Amino acid sequence: MTRQLAFDLAGTEALTRADFFVSPSNALALRTLDAWGDWPGHKLILIGPEGTGKTHLTHIWAAEAGAVMLNAADLGQVDLAPLADRPVAVEDADRIDGSEEALFHLHNLVVAKGALLLTAATPPRDWGLTLADLASRMQAAPTVRLDAPDDALLSAVLIKLFADRQIAVPINLIPYLVSRMPRSIGAARTLVSALDALALALGRPITRQLAAEVLDRGGPQ
Repeated sequence: MTRQLAFDLAGTEALTRADFFVSPSNALALRTLDAWGDWPGHKLILIGPEGTGKTHLTHIWAAEAGAVMLNAADLGQVDLAPLADRPVAVEDADRIDGSEEALFHLHNLVVAKGALLLTAATPPRDWGLTLADLASRMQAAPTVRLDAPDDALLSAVLIKLFADRQIAVPINLIPYLVSRMPRSIGAARTLVSALDALALALGRPITRQLAAEVLDRGGPQ
């Protein structure tokens, strides 16, 4: 069979509230972010492994709170003074890498009258912080945890990813994929992309057999 050229033309991932699927694994985190005006000390740490939706939730909160979004590793190069008393989100706080003093300064600027959201894969005690004042403030911050996506969430994400690519798949494909794929939203995105590319290259529809070929050769990771 002649192989066809395949191009991945999927659009940029939408990170709005309308595109966020609520499930038992993330409902508490969403409610907690919605109540940001009530956070103790005007701060919150959102904890969860990669692929659980931390970035999506952060974008939702930033849009609704009018927050500035920063990455922890970049804090040392940011002029923090204009952020005083504003809502600020800092992603990957557990990868702070040499910017501990900047995060400490940002914390003190923001929490007086603004709000500070930090995301991390692990609790602050595991960040390896060496600045004692920062460590004490981070460990005293309230936390909310995102669990690994459950079956309902992974199913909804897969259905939307296929729909975004205008791909019709057999009804039994979704539970088959959910039962065998790694449990992360990133893995769902990678899997749908791989299936689409292989189906285009082979000129075949996406079926359980095609999915088995992709999964059995080790993807997605």
